[in-house]
Amino acid sequence: MPQKMINVIRFHEYGGPEALKHERIPCPEPKDEEVLIRIHAAGVLPADWKLRQGLFKEVRSIRFPYIPGTSFAGIVEDVGAGVTNFRKGQQVFGRSTTGTYAEYTVASTDFLVLKPHSISFDEAATISGGAATAWRALMYDGELKAGDRVLVHGAAGGVGLFAVQFAKWKGAHVIGTASAANVDFVRSLGAETVIDYTSTSFEQVVQDVDLVLDTVGGETLERSWSVVKTGGTIVSLLEQPSLEKAKGLGIKALKPSQLSTKEDLETIAHLFEEEIVKTFIARTFPLHEAGFAHELSQRGHGSGRIVLHISD
Repeated sequence: MPQKMINVIRFHEYGGPEALKHERIPCPEPKDEEVLIRIHAAGVLPADWKLRQGLFKEVRSIRFPYIPGTSFAGIVEDVGAGVTNFRKGQQVFGRSTTGTYAEYTVASTDFLVLKPHSISFDEAATISGGAATAWRALMYDGELKAGDRVLVHGAAGGVGLFAVQFAKWKGAHVIGTASAANVDFVRSLGAETVIDYTSTSFEQVVQDVDLVLDTVGGETLERSWSVVKTGGTIVSLLEQPSLEKAKGLGIKALKPSQLSTKEDLETIAHLFEEEIVKTFIARTFPLHEAGFAHELSQRGHGSGRIVLHISD
């Protein structure tokens, strides 16, 4: 019996969006404790295009040709030996280490969760990566608690939009920065204060926050030191803040290093099911237009998540 062939997006060398090639390869097969998923939707994350450009090659080696993507939602097609908690036909979402810009992927059961029936595949594909990153940064790294004052930079973005909602749910006072076009959007997510960074310097109106979640980096991170109170925390998703500077100011500063767990994904799925948290999808693209999705992600400054809609 001939092996089933599937459509995938791969790149054979580092480069721009044009490096992404639409190709056909044999369908993967699940190994022990793995599940074969027919992908309906895959999340497009900033890390995907940064990896494609070679920005991570000093810290992470990859083998070419490479299928991008980690976040997905789909239906169980087959299970490997030893898998007892999933069966064919179940709707799931999670994280894969073998690439998700494809019609099929294999994933470990350690990072696979049943999809809430109340949300679509496209919506579920935004949980691992965006929602999970925000959850981990706030709840674990930031040790967020009720009553904290939290500043979220890039509050309309793919991580920020979830961070605002999680912090609000936790009982924090939420301050967000966004462009003028996204101020109302961020306020609708639950932020008490929204600062248009194009017209106002946040450090002029914000002070004594318990936690800064930085999704922007660079100058924004550097300007954030002055707004954190003694004993507070800066969590930057993009770069390790200066530990020496943090020590001198009496605050904690870190870049998250731990990936989200299955338990994190299950908790977030419950919040979706209870309609406490919702996602916002900026654009969907078919698989063969992954290059356009990367171009949009690279431009940044938008609101919501970008998703590859692979099958219905």
